[in-house]
Amino acid sequence: MMSLDSITLYLVATMVAALLGAMMVFFGRQENSPALKWWGTAYLLGAVSVALWTAAGDRLGPHLYLALNAVGFVACGMVWNAARVFHGRKPNWPGLVLGALAWVAAVTLLAPEASMLRMIVGAGIVSVYAALTASELWTERRKSMQRRWPAFVMPVMHGCALMLPIVLGSFLRPHDATFSSSIWVTMFAVELVLYAVGTVFVIFMLVSERTVTAHRTAASTDPLTGMLNRRGFSEACSRVIEREAKAGRPVTVMIFDIDHFKSINDRFGHPAGDEMLRLFSTVVVSNLRISDLSGRIGGEEFAALLPCSLEEGVLVAERVREAFETSGVVVDEGPVDTTVSIGVAGGPAGTELEVLLASADTALYQAKRGGRNRVEAAEELPLSLENWRRQSAARPGAPQARPATA
Repeated sequence: MMSLDSITLYLVATMVAALLGAMMVFFGRQENSPALKWWGTAYLLGAVSVALWTAAGDRLGPHLYLALNAVGFVACGMVWNAARVFHGRKPNWPGLVLGALAWVAAVTLLAPEASMLRMIVGAGIVSVYAALTASELWTERRKSMQRRWPAFVMPVMHGCALMLPIVLGSFLRPHDATFSSSIWVTMFAVELVLYAVGTVFVIFMLVSERTVTAHRTAASTDPLTGMLNRRGFSEACSRVIEREAKAGRPVTVMIFDIDHFKSINDRFGHPAGDEMLRLFSTVVVSNLRISDLSGRIGGEEFAALLPCSLEEGVLVAERVREAFETSGVVVDEGPVDTTVSIGVAGGPAGTELEVLLASADTALYQAKRGGRNRVEAAEELPLSLENWRRQSAARPGAPQARPATA
């Protein structure tokens, strides 16, 4: 009766694995996801291998029996490689078949009566692949690991479930043949079903998280320059300002406006204008630190936020201006002037982003009015936007502040 129950459990496990594998292959093609195709194919291969082994294991010849087991180990290698592909790494082709080759060597070299040792070797190979899969996922722990912990725990638990009964059977009850023939087989069949379902849940969780992240990134990124757009820049700056405020450190904002950009489009065409925007974005990123933020907030307007004092920000702005001026752009019609006007504004810890942007915009207006291709620094700022507007309204001829967010 126990043998019949074990066979039934194995058949259920293979049917579940085959269904889930087909589903992953289908969605992999729909979403053009190589990793899903790898995972789905691994499930299908494993299901076919286990199903044939369970239904006709005793009637198979030794060579076909060995080949079926080898296919099962290849499927385990494919699961590991699917994790590699999912994280942008190339498949490890030698590692894919190494487990199958190790199994074939073990069966060939070990004596026919050493069935328990062969079982230990097989379980060990699957456990190694499970550990490699967990290791591949652990290398991505920097990416939202609080939500990714099931992706690491699942293969680890699978490897432990394989090895623990072997250890118990080898050291605690080495002479009890029924242990390996009944309890271990039944427990592993149940674990196989749970692992198949649980792993697919984790896979779709990872794929869904990546899709959401990709959409969020696309919504906050300027497609032409690859920099943050106005929305992304504003959201990122708010987080940095809050962090710096807790530490009591000042921040500085600068706004860049490429001089005479409309005339560049009119004289040389929009493709040349696009190249000018990409060039300037490269100049800005190259002259900022990795901790600084930058983005494209308008047509030819860019902005940056630096966790530093106003004086340091002015020096950085001047460095960007000089680098852009000497970039030396030449087209068929001749050299193109590459100059930029920059407004810089700094404030004490906790200054609102809207205040910084509005004050930097006023300084930019002054730079343009003063002859362009220059850096202008704003005056000391109040902490709140309401106070800044009150002070700005009291200054005659001051430009109206533009909204800081789209």
